[in-house]
Amino acid sequence: MKDSNFLKEHNGRLMWHPMTSPQDSIDQPPKIITEADGVSIVDLDGHRVIDGVGGLWNVNLGYSCQPVKDAIAQQLDTLPYYSTFRGTSNDAAIELSYELKEFFAPDGLSRAFFTSGGSDSVETSLRLARQYHKLRGEHGRTKFLSLKKGYHGTHIGGASVNGNANFRNAYEPLLPGCFHIPVPYTYRNPFNETDPEKLAQLCLQSLEDEIAFQGANTIAAMIMEPILGAGGVIPPHPSFAPAVQDICNRNGILLITDEVITAYGRTGAWSGARLWGIQPDMMATAKAITNGYFPFGAVMLGDRMVEVFEGNPAAKIGHGYTYSGHPVGAAAALACLAETKRLNVVENAAARGTQLFEGCKALMEKHDIIGDVRGGYGLMTAIEMVSDRTTKKPIDGATAAKVQDTAYRSGAMVRVSGPNLILSPPLVLSQTGAATILSALDAGFAAT
Repeated sequence: MKDSNFLKEHNGRLMWHPMTSPQDSIDQPPKIITEADGVSIVDLDGHRVIDGVGGLWNVNLGYSCQPVKDAIAQQLDTLPYYSTFRGTSNDAAIELSYELKEFFAPDGLSRAFFTSGGSDSVETSLRLARQYHKLRGEHGRTKFLSLKKGYHGTHIGGASVNGNANFRNAYEPLLPGCFHIPVPYTYRNPFNETDPEKLAQLCLQSLEDEIAFQGANTIAAMIMEPILGAGGVIPPHPSFAPAVQDICNRNGILLITDEVITAYGRTGAWSGARLWGIQPDMMATAKAITNGYFPFGAVMLGDRMVEVFEGNPAAKIGHGYTYSGHPVGAAAALACLAETKRLNVVENAAARGTQLFEGCKALMEKHDIIGDVRGGYGLMTAIEMVSDRTTKKPIDGATAAKVQDTAYRSGAMVRVSGPNLILSPPLVLSQTGAATILSALDAGFAAT
């Protein structure tokens, strides 16, 4: 490996980083991570911290999950690659489709379409939704509904249904026919409603109004995260998701749950759909499917999709990726799924999630910079930082960066996105590890 001076000098010069400007990578050099084990990461300077971000929501089993590493190595020796396009397949992908059918049976999902990651899974879901209606003779159903503040990846389709201007404005005009519904976000919403159940009803009324205005016969699908992640960890009232499904069903609209973050245990349930007691028509998954060790994803498909596509010569899927069903990714996913079930990570996710959520609420009593704390469902917690609690004015970027940097120097990597400080550590986090994150946050807030 090149020496540390070489790496620091060239990082911002030659590599453009996602979700920031090239200039920012030069002015604010990123941490260069060179090692990881357990739930910890180590940077180029030898500083070790607890990873409170879990890679990017995806390293559910930590960095020392040997069964997944072994599966990748073995598959590389056996069959490092082959396509699953028409005419060929591979054994690992076939076996994985069977295991995923068993895993997602309670969600009413039995078929898999493999992708290279989360954005691909969302794109696939949107495309198949349009094709579903065309196959049924409803060619006018081309529009999509989604939630404001929702995040659905970076492809043109995903960016179009995204509900955050940061991921949209620089790339407009985007896909036409995408419309956004108010999200049940009690801290900030257009209704000035703080009661979660009442707010959920107001958002549902907005959904029904938008469907009536657009015409149900023009809408292909509604896509939503069961708990909004990148938008700031926004869990809706438990009444919300079942009502959305009912509205979609009554209007012939497919329901897609974007579970790139929430599938495989992060919420303290095996899926976000299962958490809320719904059965979507499609579920976009990725991230934790291979514990972040290999780029891979899967769209899971329910009965309505199966009925229209299978046994239908006209249902040719003109869509896919070079790496769809990649045998190394499939082998990694098989090992990861087995280890995820063996460890029963949902139990620890729920316990440690409660510890972090309650700990963050205790920090709110101590630090005025904290305007809101959201979470309570597994290892997904957000702290919204403000410069004034009364006006809810968001914190400035320099202060937010100071909180993050101080927390890092105090023992925990945390993620700051706008005014939100987001926690999504590995699901194998220990009680001591969670306490370290809270202690580091305390130091970060105290530094302001």
